[in-house]
Amino acid sequence: MSTSSPGNDKVLIDVFDYFLPRYNFSECHAITIQGQPSDILDTIADYRVQDDPLIRQVISLRELPGRLLKHLSAPPLDLDDFTLLARTEHTLAYGLAGAFWRADYGLCSLPSADAFIATKQGDICKLVLGFTVAPISRSRCRLITKTRVLCLSDKARRCFAPYWFLIRPVSGLLRRRMLWNIRRIIEQN
Repeated sequence: MSTSSPGNDKVLIDVFDYFLPRYNFSECHAITIQGQPSDILDTIADYRVQDDPLIRQVISLRELPGRLLKHLSAPPLDLDDFTLLARTEHTLAYGLAGAFWRADYGLCSLPSADAFIATKQGDICKLVLGFTVAPISRSRCRLITKTRVLCLSDKARRCFAPYWFLIRPVSGLLRRRMLWNIRRIIEQN
């Protein structure tokens, strides 16, 4: 799947089925926005979670043990750490792979969408974070964000499951907050 294919627009579920057809965990959130699909997707592509004080504090708290134990020295996790998997007229999808339950996230280098697809084994998880913009009217759209996680081994699933159930409520709050921020940015312009 091309990262920019104007004539080959796929809906979000197709992007997910292409990059992560099987998964162990998922969540989905949506919001209505006054705006055009291309403007909304551009705002998402430019969005940095570190710009939101609440999200920045939550990520800092999550990363505190790793920083105190000197297991984590990289800048705080943000969309820059994800690999762009696809961008079409109505969708944007990012991928990440690692041992997310570890203090340093155990991130794997994924230089391309092909590298994401090729990652098929190890005690890690693959994650797809996707956005789709569904026009409701000429000036309103429904922005949907969906996350899927696939554990590549039984060990990864045993390690990730408690982490997921611990962070899922916070993750949902952060995803909704991100949607609210994107709506605020779009509707202020």
